[in-house]
Amino acid sequence: MSNTVGHLISVIMPCYNGACYLKRAVSSVLEQHYQNVELIVINDGSTDNSLEILAEINDPRLKVISQQSQGVCAARNRGLALASGEYIAFLDVDDTWHPDCLNQLYMALQGEPQAALAYCGWQNVGLPGHRGEPFVPPDYEVHNKAEILLEGCRWPIHATLTKKEEILAAGQFDERFSTSEDYLLWLRIATFSKIVCVPEVLAFYHFHSGPQATKDVAGTALSRWSVKQTFLREHPEVLTQLGKCRIRELADGKLLEEGYACYWRRDLQAAHTIFRMVMKRGYGSLRDWKYMLPAWFPLTWYTSLIGFLEREDGSAP
Repeated sequence: MSNTVGHLISVIMPCYNGACYLKRAVSSVLEQHYQNVELIVINDGSTDNSLEILAEINDPRLKVISQQSQGVCAARNRGLALASGEYIAFLDVDDTWHPDCLNQLYMALQGEPQAALAYCGWQNVGLPGHRGEPFVPPDYEVHNKAEILLEGCRWPIHATLTKKEEILAAGQFDERFSTSEDYLLWLRIATFSKIVCVPEVLAFYHFHSGPQATKDVAGTALSRWSVKQTFLREHPEVLTQLGKCRIRELADGKLLEEGYACYWRRDLQAAHTIFRMVMKRGYGSLRDWKYMLPAWFPLTWYTSLIGFLEREDGSAP
């Protein structure tokens, strides 16, 4: 059943050469049961036929703004500046929603007037095995919320509905970051404001080949680490609350875990980059350093050394 009563929700959709997926994403917004929405598409310098596809859509709720390519952060901030809604949702051209997604998130926030943000479950469509299974997150509004949030980003950007005033108060998206910019925003908002969980799978990310699916694994891991450092510099009281040892585990320790994950799946280029950063931080046990030390060598030497050790004894160091 359509819901036309309630506050305006502004949906912000950055688009860079997303013509193959654009119509599906736009339809996912305009066909929501919650109808009091505006969809702001920021055409971020697309060189494909994205604009032609958008021009064919006849719906007064759709607004299209074009700009020179500035990246997803700047595109989302441009959308925020133009948004008229009291509530904000984000959907990329790769993503879709269940038709009742916005309605359920909105009703959750109405049921918790003090909450700044609602989040729901999601599914990574197109990934094999457990990584492609639907996931319903737990309720993170608990006594150790700050610690849980610092462990890692707890929801994807398309699985949230947030009060616009909270996003503006948090400084919007930090354009210094090309990845994990949403994680910093959620840390700034969710650590200090009430959040509410909708335990339903309502958001979907569709994996595909091509530029938008390309992942810089090491760059993303280091960006998450940098986001945590930025947040902790802004809020030293969180460091005091959790203690230096636990903070190191949540920042350097998590980075080390990502280095190991790259190492064991033999993404040695990413492991090399991550291990070097962890060593610069002086983190890890003697056993960890046994694995990391070869990364001091240049990448070509490192990969050759690991290959040699595997041939010698059938395993890595």
